[in-house]
Amino acid sequence: MPSNIVVGTQWGDEGKGKIIDILASRADVVVRSQGGNNAGHTVVNNGEVYKLHLIPSGILYKDTLCLIGAGVVLDPKDFIGELDSLEARGISTANLKVDPRAHIVMPWHIALDGLSEAFRGGKDIGTTKRGIGPTYMDKYERCGIRMYDLVHPDVLAEKIQSTGKLKNKIITEVYGGEAFDLDAVT
Repeated sequence: MPSNIVVGTQWGDEGKGKIIDILASRADVVVRSQGGNNAGHTVVNNGEVYKLHLIPSGILYKDTLCLIGAGVVLDPKDFIGELDSLEARGISTANLKVDPRAHIVMPWHIALDGLSEAFRGGKDIGTTKRGIGPTYMDKYERCGIRMYDLVHPDVLAEKIQSTGKLKNKIITEVYGGEAFDLDAVT
């Protein structure tokens, strides 16, 4: 089976989404392999405009399997919002699958993203403050919360407590921010 792979070689905004939209109309499978909701693309399909950030544009084609891979960091609130928006417009999301190893953007990731940017004192790196970088940091430190953990409540609760305590310490002692109530996150 032939495959098409679209890889960006810049910092984004080079038109990957437009190319993928063209290819998606005739693809059996469309995979989002990495990244988060910090980037997005606008798709025009049958005269309708769709704004997607996490969900692959193949979702607009009922026979296309759409996969969100282990390299994606997924903000649950935005993900559910995208699902709801598509379904409200009559687009089925039944052909969407998420790798259980995909990492979850937690509230402390978003807070840390903003705090670390402010800490730079005007030498910003231009983060979108959506928690993408801090989520990847947890992935590489092997302390992140994954989709898999959402269906294992005991594991999830333990990870929220252990990782959350560390993140609260960084938020309060390094950045002078306000700690999260970890029981409310659980």
